[in-house]
Amino acid sequence: MTSPPPVLLLDVDGVLNAVRPDLPEGWQRGRFNGYVLSWDPAVVARLRALHESGRVELQWLTTWTELADRLLAEPLGLPRGLRTHSRDLLPTGFGGALGGIAGWWKLAAAQALAEAEPGRRIVWVDDDLADQAEDTRDWLAANGQVLVVAPHYTRGLTHAELDRIEAWLGTAG
Repeated sequence: MTSPPPVLLLDVDGVLNAVRPDLPEGWQRGRFNGYVLSWDPAVVARLRALHESGRVELQWLTTWTELADRLLAEPLGLPRGLRTHSRDLLPTGFGGALGGIAGWWKLAAAQALAEAEPGRRIVWVDDDLADQAEDTRDWLAANGQVLVVAPHYTRGLTHAELDRIEAWLGTAG
């Protein structure tokens, strides 16, 4: 039996949607649910290719929750039907295990995934990881199967960061 591919937990704002007034050549802009998003279709295409090739399983971990799948996936160039983590859908009984964690729901979701599938590699891409470093540090240090990538919110996920992810995916689990 082959093991499932690593999960890539994907945020939207600050990752796919760069917060920038200028629109670099080749980028696209659109309005969704009242918000203007700016994204690099080439970055999104690489994410889609990683998913479709089976190198990763893309999953949404964003405040957009199910709206990411319903409103953003197709216009941005990602497949519909990706698993969506919601702050309302954390496993029952998991909350007690959070103890001293400050309560960042995305960390709780990542922990729940890691607990449900021990040993499965996880790539977590979220611009807020840098701001949440104090809350996530101990858990990440104890979970070497998790790679974190924290793009700067004004530029979003870059090709260099995708290169780093692909290099990590190429290493043994």
